[in-house]
Amino acid sequence: MSRIVIILGILSLLMDWYVYQGVKKLTSTWKSKGLRKTVRLLYWVFFIAFIIGFGYSIYVRFSEDKTTPLVQWFINAFLTLFVTKLVFMLVLFAEDIYRVGVAAFRFFSGKGKDGNGDRTLLPHRRKFVSQVGLFMAGIPFLSFLYGVTKGKYDYRVHRQVLYFDDLPEAFDGFTITQLSDVHSGSFDDEEAVQRGIELAKAQKSDLYVFTGDIVNDHASELVPYKDNFGQIKAPYGQFSILGNHDYGMYANWENDEAREANMQRLKQHHADMDYRLLLDEHVRIEKDGQYLALLGVENWGRGFIERGDLDKALQGVEENAFKILLSHDPSHWQLIVKDHPTHIHLTLSGHTHGMQFGVETPLFKWSPVQYRYEHWAGLAQENGKSLYINRGFGFIGFSGRVGIWPEITVLELRRS
Repeated sequence: MSRIVIILGILSLLMDWYVYQGVKKLTSTWKSKGLRKTVRLLYWVFFIAFIIGFGYSIYVRFSEDKTTPLVQWFINAFLTLFVTKLVFMLVLFAEDIYRVGVAAFRFFSGKGKDGNGDRTLLPHRRKFVSQVGLFMAGIPFLSFLYGVTKGKYDYRVHRQVLYFDDLPEAFDGFTITQLSDVHSGSFDDEEAVQRGIELAKAQKSDLYVFTGDIVNDHASELVPYKDNFGQIKAPYGQFSILGNHDYGMYANWENDEAREANMQRLKQHHADMDYRLLLDEHVRIEKDGQYLALLGVENWGRGFIERGDLDKALQGVEENAFKILLSHDPSHWQLIVKDHPTHIHLTLSGHTHGMQFGVETPLFKWSPVQYRYEHWAGLAQENGKSLYINRGFGFIGFSGRVGIWPEITVLELRRS
């Protein structure tokens, strides 16, 4: 961990040095020399102090296994400033490419002399470019500011109609509300969380499912919100599965017994909320003499816990049954489910959060998480099988959301 802190510190200092070149140009025409020196000095005092504070916060977070408000502030501020500085740097870098190009041309052409006849190869930086960089950098800065104050509770309902040839007629028009990745240990505004729950309740779906990561690590994190999430009811029941965080794999436990006791408490919380926790098993959802099979597996994720047993969950399920699978990590669908010999019509996942940062428009969708997961939000279909990935209800790590808002999914099953 100390190595990571050192690397981040060096990287931050390099970024600060490059951004400082733009700061010098922005202040170069100020009449007061004292003011110029003061601003430049304060720039370095702030960022050096910030790097020290951030390094300490990372140490506390991972060595002492706790996230205080101050630690969370430093994490949020680091990400905000990192993206802000990166945008500013890209503008400066574009100018530097131009400057180097001009210098190369002058060198090989023999041109490039100033008014005194001295040869000058590299053009000076232009203040206008630094001003453009400052303006451009303000966009992510304000976006992150919104994300950590309002965006993380800016719940959005995503509706998706899915068509299937072999959907039982009784389930034509059947609706499912899906939540995922609550991460209750990260919440800091119970009223805002309740607004999201009210929005989920207002969908009045036939079935409610939760697809994992209801806590960050500790079962106790859910206790303040257990009654809130227990309010969500559906005529055909409430069902849930576990995600990688639910196993407490990122916490420091005294021993295996303590971690297992935590897991048992978490399972009891699911029962207290009237959620049927599916652990490599299935249930029949019956309607008007017909049924569909709802399967749920423990977490199976590439690079995470690979515990889920799909074959075990399928035991006793008729081959021609309509099947819906709850599996937290979408890599399970990508690597196992979509090529499985048993046809599973629909898989519901979460896990990615859309990295809580990105851009989504009707024509364009991007998030850094796409470089880790081929499918990371919304609907994917391959081999006649469908996957829907919920963007997450909560947040973790970065206490905010920018462009990828918290999601309440409403799926409507239709017979085609």
